[in-house]
Amino acid sequence: MEENLRFPLFVDLRGRRAVVVGGGRIALRRAKGLRDFGADVTVIAPHLAQPMEGITHLCRSYAPGDLTGAFLAVAATDDRAVNRAVGEEARRQSIPVSVADQAEECTFFFPALCTGNGMIAGVVSDGTDHHKTAAAAKAIRAVLEELE
Repeated sequence: MEENLRFPLFVDLRGRRAVVVGGGRIALRRAKGLRDFGADVTVIAPHLAQPMEGITHLCRSYAPGDLTGAFLAVAATDDRAVNRAVGEEARRQSIPVSVADQAEECTFFFPALCTGNGMIAGVVSDGTDHHKTAAAAKAIRAVLEELE
């Protein structure tokens, strides 16, 4: 079996609390994906790279206890110590967590989301080539858009 083999799992996020720690481009892309799939998204960050509707923004830094009651969490700040702390809190509470800068600390991997014509696909790699993942997602999106 491959060392970095990752099982795709699709879950219903409607009404479930998702916490995203970070307000940059990657964090907000994750927050948008979660929001678009029905999650009740809370973004914790002193600043957002851009405004986003349909989320709750806590305009402050992450603090221990912020993940209480979350269904899943994303750590996507530019601060390694904060990302590590979010990952540790999530794992202690058995909350699935994606840590953007450290695959070894993830308990789930956020996919490139591909949707079209009532179909949904998610693309992840073994973590070695993000450009290949982006290219595969782009091709899958094109195929999904062409389906009738």
